[in-house]
Amino acid sequence: MTSNLAPYLPDGSGTNGVRVWLKSSGYARRLLAGAEGDPWETPAAYLAFFAQAHGLLRPDVAVIEVADLYRSWTRRHPDLVTDMGARRRVAVPLRKLLDEDGPRRVLNEVVEAVIAHMRGRSPVVLAFPGPRAWVEEAKAIAGLADLEVDDDAVEDAAMYVADLLRAVSSHPIAGVLFEEDATREIDAAGLAALRPILNVAEHYRWGVALRGCFAAGLDPASLAEFDAVITERPFDAPLAGAFGRDVGGALWRGEPVPEVSARSFRFVEIPVEARPETVLDSLDRLR
Repeated sequence: MTSNLAPYLPDGSGTNGVRVWLKSSGYARRLLAGAEGDPWETPAAYLAFFAQAHGLLRPDVAVIEVADLYRSWTRRHPDLVTDMGARRRVAVPLRKLLDEDGPRRVLNEVVEAVIAHMRGRSPVVLAFPGPRAWVEEAKAIAGLADLEVDDDAVEDAAMYVADLLRAVSSHPIAGVLFEEDATREIDAAGLAALRPILNVAEHYRWGVALRGCFAAGLDPASLAEFDAVITERPFDAPLAGAFGRDVGGALWRGEPVPEVSARSFRFVEIPVEARPETVLDSLDRLR
């Protein structure tokens, strides 16, 4: 079954639109809202922020960073943070966070507004931390950073995220992106933990992209269910989907940017403190 994201990704024909995929929310927030600004205070405020950032950076993919909404919500709702840390169980903070009705209502309004704003010009993708990364972040917010994240907690987290995906299922998004901690390699067990998420995405025909550092011995065939895989290091064998070459490190160090094939695109995370003129010049070079 072809996903809603796949037609936008490079397939070797040279005709598909995504050539540069940006991760830019932190940079855009500092530039447009200031160090203390919060574009997530209302759906209307977020749409204004999104439209301005999209017009400035002209990315090929319209990305909504879902974790930014939840970070904003916890800053503005300290009682939730207290509740998240009430039990010393590693997966509980994330479950309590994602069970909140308030952020889900905001997310639904934002997704609807962004899709209407884009009018099909670019694919709309929801970006999330990977299950392990989000468990780690949620327990740190709850003051439980000392708890160890085990495989059971990661599997539970994937089910909580899958439930959150169902809450936005009425919207025609193109796909979802999951980003794991780049310091921890994704192995076969890490891929298996994503099964609940992949099942939901397949049901709604959403594409799934995965960003991270992949174990050296990982068989590229095990990534066949992903529409795009994003990492710095190319794989030894071709992927079934598109390959996203993470070139941000080389770009911001001023090094030559690695070339990509006709079935690949470049992925760039813009540093929060980057200078606007440097960012625009660098993006022009990539394009």
